[in-house]
Amino acid sequence: MFDVSFLKYFITFCLFDYYFKNKKPFNQSYLLTFQTMRIAVLLKERCKPKNCTLECIKFCPRVRAGDETIVSGEDNKPVISEELCVGCGICVHKCPFDAIKIIGLAEELKEDLIHQFDKNGFRLFRLPIPKEGSCIGILGPNGIGKTTAIKILSGQLKPNLGEYEDEPSWDDILEYYAGTELHNHFSHIAKKEIESIMKPQYVDKLPKIMKGPIKDVLKKADTSGSFDTVVEKLELSNILDKQIEKGTISGGELQLVAIAATLLKDVDLYFFDEPSSYLDIHQRLKVARIIKELSEQKKVMVIEHDIAVLDFLCDNVHLVYGDEGAYGVVTHPRGVRHAINTYLSGYLKEENIRFGEKIEFFAHPPKQRQNMRILVTFDDLTKSFKEFSLEIEKGIIRQGEIIGIVGPNAIGKTTFVKMLAGATEPTTGKIEYDIKVSYKPQYISPDFKGTVREFFELKAQQLFTSPFFKAEIFEPSHLKYLLDKQLETLSGGELQRVAIANCLVQDADIYLIDEPSAYLDSEQRMITSRTVRRVIEKSGKSAMIVDHDVYFIDMISDALIVFDGEPGKHGRGRGPFSLHEGMNRFLKDVDITFRRDEDTRRPRVNKPDSYMDRKQRQDGEYYYSL
Repeated sequence: MFDVSFLKYFITFCLFDYYFKNKKPFNQSYLLTFQTMRIAVLLKERCKPKNCTLECIKFCPRVRAGDETIVSGEDNKPVISEELCVGCGICVHKCPFDAIKIIGLAEELKEDLIHQFDKNGFRLFRLPIPKEGSCIGILGPNGIGKTTAIKILSGQLKPNLGEYEDEPSWDDILEYYAGTELHNHFSHIAKKEIESIMKPQYVDKLPKIMKGPIKDVLKKADTSGSFDTVVEKLELSNILDKQIEKGTISGGELQLVAIAATLLKDVDLYFFDEPSSYLDIHQRLKVARIIKELSEQKKVMVIEHDIAVLDFLCDNVHLVYGDEGAYGVVTHPRGVRHAINTYLSGYLKEENIRFGEKIEFFAHPPKQRQNMRILVTFDDLTKSFKEFSLEIEKGIIRQGEIIGIVGPNAIGKTTFVKMLAGATEPTTGKIEYDIKVSYKPQYISPDFKGTVREFFELKAQQLFTSPFFKAEIFEPSHLKYLLDKQLETLSGGELQRVAIANCLVQDADIYLIDEPSAYLDSEQRMITSRTVRRVIEKSGKSAMIVDHDVYFIDMISDALIVFDGEPGKHGRGRGPFSLHEGMNRFLKDVDITFRRDEDTRRPRVNKPDSYMDRKQRQDGEYYYSL
C-alpha cells in the first residue's frame, strides 16, 4: 500500500531544506494537503519487555527531546501516543520482536472507525451489510477483523466507534448509523429483537465442549423442527450414534455436524465461518447449495477461503484488507465475480489502494512426462480393512513433477499416501523405490513441548542455516512471527504453516503433503502453492499433494491421481493423468463443469444448466477447453 505519510515527511524535509538555504518562509498550509490518519499498534503477544532494553523508548527522537511519545505501561509494555508520534518509524525498526506497527491511513477512514479494542489495539473500519434473500460473502486474509465484524453484526460484540475507554450507548450507535442500511439492524439488536447463530471456524474444538451422541447434540440444537430434513440433506444418518467427544469422527464429519447444528436453529441471521474446511468438493458443493437455498428465505453471511465455493455460493462479496493484528477495512459490496477478480488483482481501483500481490492463473501446458526420470513405480495395490477396501491401479511417479490427488473423503487417498510413505503396508502388490520420503499428515497433533524456534532447531535446522530454505520457505510463510510461540498454542493456520515448512526442508526425494490448504486463508494458499512449486522446481525433487481446493490443485499440479468409489466402503485410485484429463474425469464424477474466467484465467464453477454448463457437458469438457 502507498504510504502517504512518507510523502508528507519527505515534502516537509524539502520545505525545511528550502527555508534554511534561502532564508525564506514557506506556507505551512502546504502540509495540510497531505493529512493522513496515523495509527500506532502494539502486538502485545509479540512484545516481551523482559527480553529487551525497551529500544522503542530509548531511540524515539521525540522521547529524547523530552516528550512522552512512548511510555511504559502498567505491564511495562510501551504505550504510544498517536498524537505526538511523528511517524519516523525508528521504534518499528528497533523493536527486536517486530511488535510495533506505525501505519498511515487515509484521513477519510477516521469517520468509518467501528471498533477499537484498546489503546494501540486492533481497529476495524466499516462493516459488511446483511441482506435478506441474498447470500453475502466476506473474503480476506486471516487476522484482519472478519470474525470481529460478524461478532458485531450478531450482537456478541458491541461496537465502540473507537471510544474504547468510554463505551458509547446504543443511542450514540444508532445516531452514527442514522440513514444507513445498518440502522435498522442495530436498532433490532439494541432492542434484542433479532436472533442469530454463528457456525464456528475451528470445528476440531467441538469435542472439547460437547459430549454425547451426535443425535442428542443435534436434537438439542433443533429449534426449527427440521431435524430429519437436515440430517437427510447432509447425509448424517450413519454417524448419529457416534460419540462426539470420543475422537471417532473425522474433521469432515465434525464440520458437517457444526453446519447441521447451525441450520437447525430458527433465527433471523445465519453466519457460516469457513464452512468448507475438511470437506471434499462433493460435500462443499452440497453444503453450498443448502446454504444458498437458505439465503433465499433468511439473511446469510459466509466467510470462505475456497474461492471456487465462494464464487458458486454468493451473490455479493465484501473484501476485507488491512494489516494482520493492526487494522482491517471492509470494502463496499461487489458482485461476486468482480469482487474475486479485484481480490486476485490486489488492487482497489476506486480507492487507488494496493493491498496485496497480484495472483495469476495460467493454463500451463502439460509436462512431457516420458522425458522425466522414473522415481517410484507401483503395481496394482490393494489394502483391506474390516469395513473398507482400496484398489490402486499401477502407475509411476517421475522426478521433478507435482502430482495432485483428488477425490471424496473416506475414499482411501490418505491410505495410499501412507503406503507410499511406508507408514502402512499394502495387502497385495508392491511399491518399488529406494528413496527418502517426507510426509505431512492430514491431521496435525502438536506433541512437541516447546516453542516453534526450539521445534525447528531440533527438526528443521536448515530453515535457519540454508539461504535457499530461508528465502523460499521461511520468509514467504512469515514464520519469524511464530518462533517464540509455544507450538501447542498455535492456531490451525499457524500450525499448518509450521508443518508444511518442516516437511519441505527435510532431506527427501519425494514430499507427501496431505491437505496443506486446511485453515489457510486464500492468500496463504496461493503463497503455499508457489512455495511448494519453487522448492520442487529448484531442487529437482517430486511431490504428491492431497487437497480439495480446486484453485490450489490447479495452481500446483502437473498431473493428477483420481479416486472414486463409495466413501467408507470401497475406493479406487487411477493415474497419474495429465492435469486436464484428470480434472475432467474428477469433475465428471462430481457432476459439475468449470470454465476459465476471461480476465484472470481462474477456474469458475458454471451455474447448473447454464449455456456454458450445457455446452461443456455436450463437448465432454468438464474442466475448461484448452
